[in-house]
Amino acid sequence: MSTTNQQASANDISAENLKHVLFPWSQQGGLGAIPVTRAEGVFFWDADGKRYIDFASQLVCVNAGHQHPKIIKAIQDQAETLCYAAPSFATDVRGKLARMIAEVTPGDLTKSYFTCGGAESNDYAVKIAKMVTGRPKVIARYRAYHGASHGAISLTGDWRRAYNEPGMVGALHSFQPYCYRCTFGQEPETCNRECVSSLEEMIEFENPDFVAAIIVESIAGVAQGVYLPPDDIMPRLRALCDKYGILLIADEVMSGWGRTGKWFAMDHWDVVPDILSTAKGLTNSMVPLGAVVVSQKIADYMEDHTLWSGSTYSGHALACAAGIASIEVYQEEGLIENSAKLGEVLAQVLGEIKAKHPSVGDVRAKGLFGAIELVKNRETRERLMPIKEEPYTTKGGMSAIKKTLAEGGVYTLNRPNLLSIAPPLCITEEQLREGLAVIDKSLDHADAMLDSAGRVAAQ
Repeated sequence: MSTTNQQASANDISAENLKHVLFPWSQQGGLGAIPVTRAEGVFFWDADGKRYIDFASQLVCVNAGHQHPKIIKAIQDQAETLCYAAPSFATDVRGKLARMIAEVTPGDLTKSYFTCGGAESNDYAVKIAKMVTGRPKVIARYRAYHGASHGAISLTGDWRRAYNEPGMVGALHSFQPYCYRCTFGQEPETCNRECVSSLEEMIEFENPDFVAAIIVESIAGVAQGVYLPPDDIMPRLRALCDKYGILLIADEVMSGWGRTGKWFAMDHWDVVPDILSTAKGLTNSMVPLGAVVVSQKIADYMEDHTLWSGSTYSGHALACAAGIASIEVYQEEGLIENSAKLGEVLAQVLGEIKAKHPSVGDVRAKGLFGAIELVKNRETRERLMPIKEEPYTTKGGMSAIKKTLAEGGVYTLNRPNLLSIAPPLCITEEQLREGLAVIDKSLDHADAMLDSAGRVAAQ
């Protein structure tokens, strides 16, 4: 195909999308979505044939790599046998996938309700928690994201919730353990875990007899900046929930399925939640599927109590087949182990990048789940640029960084002052270092925005 025809194809794809598709989290005018035509492994290509290293796994969900042949084959085989059966029927793939999930999730998490994605999983997790406890309130966190559905956006603790309110009644918010910018003004050497003690005070003021659950992202996702809690936070949170008879919901939609170097992020602290919500990597996102996985105690409760909810596509056969194949791929190809191994490389290189670039205030990584936070001044930790009302725009200083990344063939998910790093778990060390070298180069633009005092230079 000629370059002219390729360009026309790219223009046609973009034009048709912009004319007929509503894009999420965006003003629709002037969007510049990349027209993607194919993908394989850690790469995808646009309609002009340009190759990108996918340092975002799209939306931190293509954990096993693009177009994995085993998962494709499983979907094809299932399509020839049975595409769909209503949720009230039993199918071999639904039962097998639920068993496999129980085998790899923490502790006694034993039974799954299948959904179509992460937001729906969090909605169902809250419904189940309220049903089991008979309590109306749920505590989430500020600086957290749980999805865009009515319930999930109410749990979300960032600027987007306001544009969707009024939302779900009884959704409350506590403070996130964000050690680089501690809400309580503490440093690691002075911290007394005020984020936990303030949460307990909140529970007491709200009356613990009315609090059904606490929902947390086990490690906050790229929308917030991949906050890594101190190692004792989750055990303390588990103990706090046990003290007041509150259920602990772990949102592992993004941090699950090997992303952090363990099957699930909660495994780093040997903490077992009462309910675990998941999606994304469950099927390598090749077919939409989520799950709400509950403890044996909740499963026992459901033996003689009705689950007053349901959905047409729960446990869809094609999706379950993709889930089975995905879990087998993680196991057979050692992808969880590769995430842990290359996570050490990622942490090391991020440290080197921080030492080199004065615009880098903090770097964080757990497995292949990392972030770079940009500042005007390391001492004051003032952000490099203002966080605008719509942080996903590419205006201002981030545009030059994104342009360099695109020219270097690296795709990342970014916000003002944040670069995230979450490649497919099948990435090699060579590919990882290649992408990080492009990120390193792009940060020269951030450094150029600083004067000798670490302030933003006049534009």
